[in-house]
Amino acid sequence: MPKFLVQRWHGMHNVWALVLIFLLTVTLTWYQWVLGLLALVLGGAVGFYALMAERAFRKELNDYVLTLSYRIKGVGNEVIGQLPFGIILYNEDKEVQWHNAYIANVTGRPSVVGVPLSELFPGLQQAKDKEKEAGKWETTVNGKVYELVFRAQERMLFVNDVTERWTIAKRYEDEKLAIGIVMMDNLEEVAQGMDDQQRALMLSKVTGEITEWSQKHGLYLRRLSSDRYMVITNQLALRQLEQTRFELLDDVREQTMNLKLPMTLSIGFASGADNIAELGQLAQGSLDIALGRGGDQAVVKFGQRQSFYGGKSNAIEKRTRVRARVISHALRDLMKESDNIVIMGHKMPDMDAIGAAIGVLKAAQQFGKEAFIVLEGVNPAIQRMMEMLKEDEKLYRRFIGPEQGMQLIGKRSLAVVVDTHRASMVAEPKLLQQTDRIVIVDHHRRSEEFIDDAVLVYMEPYASSTCELVTELLQYIHERIVLEVREATALLAGITVDTKSFAMRTGSRTFEAASFLRRNGADPALIQRMLKEDLEEYIKKAEIIRNAETYMDHIAIAAADPGKPIPQLLIAQAADTLLNMTGIRASFVIGLRPDGTVGISARSLGQINVQVVMERLGGGGHLTNAACQLQGTVQEVEARLKQVLSDIHGEEGLFE
Repeated sequence: MPKFLVQRWHGMHNVWALVLIFLLTVTLTWYQWVLGLLALVLGGAVGFYALMAERAFRKELNDYVLTLSYRIKGVGNEVIGQLPFGIILYNEDKEVQWHNAYIANVTGRPSVVGVPLSELFPGLQQAKDKEKEAGKWETTVNGKVYELVFRAQERMLFVNDVTERWTIAKRYEDEKLAIGIVMMDNLEEVAQGMDDQQRALMLSKVTGEITEWSQKHGLYLRRLSSDRYMVITNQLALRQLEQTRFELLDDVREQTMNLKLPMTLSIGFASGADNIAELGQLAQGSLDIALGRGGDQAVVKFGQRQSFYGGKSNAIEKRTRVRARVISHALRDLMKESDNIVIMGHKMPDMDAIGAAIGVLKAAQQFGKEAFIVLEGVNPAIQRMMEMLKEDEKLYRRFIGPEQGMQLIGKRSLAVVVDTHRASMVAEPKLLQQTDRIVIVDHHRRSEEFIDDAVLVYMEPYASSTCELVTELLQYIHERIVLEVREATALLAGITVDTKSFAMRTGSRTFEAASFLRRNGADPALIQRMLKEDLEEYIKKAEIIRNAETYMDHIAIAAADPGKPIPQLLIAQAADTLLNMTGIRASFVIGLRPDGTVGISARSLGQINVQVVMERLGGGGHLTNAACQLQGTVQEVEARLKQVLSDIHGEEGLFE
């Protein structure tokens, strides 16, 4: 019995009361012994009653406490057993020591004492200890979703069924709006020369494919114009479309394969924006990227994620020069309104970048504007070209370093970026922050990174080179333009290098541009001298090729000696040479660059989209010509490349 309760009966007040009674009884006996004896008997009776009452109280209190404890324990066990969530106590080895009845319902086993947590909840194996101990974690058991809440200090785990909440949240996400735009890339080019009946038949065939595709996937399709459709759907359907990798692209191309030019589509989708207006802008932006990458592909902007699908065919060459004329007039007006012009190519420029920059420089000089080309340094790819340009002192003086460029550029300056559209790739990215007047002229397929604030963009992936685009602009930018021999030769050299001496990615407009340059004094013999190989370099290239191996029967992969730094130009030349081997459809050459990064040059004959392969590794380029730079060792990069090739082959097949 608790001490404070005992003191209620055996406290000093009771003792003093009995002592007082005894003293009074003795005093009474002294005067009246009969009354004293009676009082003594009565006092003894009172004391005896008090003792018996105390014992009875003690017994009743014990019985009450025991009964109450039993009831509380029973109720506690019942409550813990009937709790709508599970409780698990585990030891240092993450094994169950105790659990309530709820856990038996979760696992379907009467007792899981001694079972590791990772066995009860397999999803925990993918989580790190820090993540588990940090708080909440969701996992699936027997088709239901449970939230696990860890109390690391008490080694306690709460298990809560959140299936209903998770289902509602998933349904909410699945039903979010997604907007898409489907566009026929080359309707005018395909329909050129067709009569009305043939055109209507072709459009009916393509429209039928698009309509069937929309009905199959439950999409709302609305025709906006003869070559453009709007698609409204939800995120669930969009994810399903991504899983099919937009088979509509292949279906339409195959349906029109018998035409002289097959019809191709470009698709832009967007979802995950805060409002519909922003969603529409993102969908249009996705379509612009698909068109900028050459068409025949789908681009999906899903929140912060951007994904690319298709892009298996080369961009169709545009037969009309209307856009070139419009762009040239717009560029002419920008040049006239600018104080000066600063021209930049990409880092480690090639002949195409230098040739295009010289072409833009010539255009600026036609309007009496001060123009300069920013060059960070001479690399082996342009060394012979720069030696040729050095002979013309007036032209060579126009090349300046990035520091001088920063001093010359201002708010009224015009920055012209050639042969790239990525801010991180230009010779001096800080220059672009000094002016709001930026022009992009490029022939690469558009990547996710883009100079968004450009006032004029001329990107044509069908073009063989940026020099080809600049040459066409020069023909419209001024009534009578006369090129110097070295200027024309530099432009023609850029076209020659990028087309592998007119063997790859050439169209009718490529030869028209080349003929214009030839008429203006371009010297093919001088270009041949610039492209001559050094014997030592040729031997090094042969050593790289000697290490080549065949992968997946039609892919050549060569990893150079990791102990010897190799210039990027040599890596690219080795990839070009490997592509000439019998049975090889694509080549990848990996080597350690002088700057410490590992470079990959990728080439193909068009049956494999090497741009997609390089983009997965952080690079980019064209369908037949791409590259990237990575950190790590040559062996690690080779393993990553093979893994990417294997993944793409498993997803959609590498070969056409």
